[in-house]
Amino acid sequence: MSELLPLVAGFSPAAPFAWHAGAIVSQGRFLAQARHLAAQLPDAPQALNLCENRYRFMLAFAAICLRGQTNLLPSSLNNAAIAAVQAEYPQSYVLDETLVDTAIATVRHDDREPALLPAAHVAAVLFTSGSTGAPQACAKRWHTVTVIARHLRERLLPHAPAHIVATVPAQHMYGLETTVLMAFGAACVAHGGRPFFPQDVAEALRQLPAPRVLVTTPVHLRALVESAIELPELAFVLSATAPLSEALASACEAAWSAPVYEIYGCTEAGSMATRRRLDGERWQLLSEMELRCDASGVASVHAAHLPDVVPLQDVLEIESPTRFRLLGRSGDLLKVAGRRASLAELTRQLSTIPGVQDAVVFNAGEGERARPAALVVAPDLSAPAILDLLAQRVDAVFLPRPLRKVERLPRNELGKLPRALLLELIGRADEP
Repeated sequence: MSELLPLVAGFSPAAPFAWHAGAIVSQGRFLAQARHLAAQLPDAPQALNLCENRYRFMLAFAAICLRGQTNLLPSSLNNAAIAAVQAEYPQSYVLDETLVDTAIATVRHDDREPALLPAAHVAAVLFTSGSTGAPQACAKRWHTVTVIARHLRERLLPHAPAHIVATVPAQHMYGLETTVLMAFGAACVAHGGRPFFPQDVAEALRQLPAPRVLVTTPVHLRALVESAIELPELAFVLSATAPLSEALASACEAAWSAPVYEIYGCTEAGSMATRRRLDGERWQLLSEMELRCDASGVASVHAAHLPDVVPLQDVLEIESPTRFRLLGRSGDLLKVAGRRASLAELTRQLSTIPGVQDAVVFNAGEGERARPAALVVAPDLSAPAILDLLAQRVDAVFLPRPLRKVERLPRNELGKLPRALLLELIGRADEP
């Protein structure tokens, strides 16, 4: 694939590209800074892009690609995850925000000429979250990620681009596609920050003109709703990385008068489908993608922009090649005493008990030793009281034992719960 594709689609030097340091940065200024930064980078095949500020990340991402190198994007920015990537890619170097800031401070002109990248260039290697095992590397060609950005724009923003604020990290596939690549490939303007607390999210949104889009997770949505903070007008809210309950989606739409959409995807294939939670359980695939199911019932996604067919780890009820219901992960079903239950459904039942602020039910065993265990955040309830209330909702064989109270669940940057950390916590005594 020798075709060249633009780094910034529809490049126009004066067009807005991102919001950084209290001002709009034009496409021309961004490209000038990216080219300047690229010239400062060392010779190497890959670079770990560890910039947490989204604008700096975008500059680093572009510069690395312009240098003909590949962005390595760890599943987490903790030391262990970074060290694991460095061990796997010993010729790589780390690019943090210091060198990026030098480029921002030095360049005061706009480039007038567009930048092009080979379609086959491996722009990034992302890593699965490791929620159920060791993170796996997934290489992404520039052609693949630009097509996904175009499909997301067609589905979510068919009439006009938007200004995007996100609480999710750019190193994750969800954050990369819905913020960084929407700026590169869909004429959207990405806010350079990564707000965390509700007041910070509201302030970031207020800095941008309409139409505004909030890209986030159910964990952040719950915090925003519970804070009752006022948000400026939103075109819509986008959620992913964990199941979004109908009750939470309803509360968000009532509070902000904006639809709440979800994205279904995985690191291996990227974004695949969307739905509005309050419209029902069915998902609609993005353009030019198709689902197929083999004789054993394993679903896979097929698309021209994907280099290979991608088998899915989820159990789907396929209604047509482009519409489906998500029944759960293939490893989500728990079999105890000859009976089956979904861990997701058990978690939902536990989470809806009054007084429970957060909870997870997971499999604390393997194979024939499968058994449900639970971690619960519920300051005003005792563990026996929680079990008594849960016993009114689920079959007794699926009551989690042990059920332990904790001050907080060990969620990562995306709100996910790595199984290794759950097993570690379940072995401890109850926390006060």
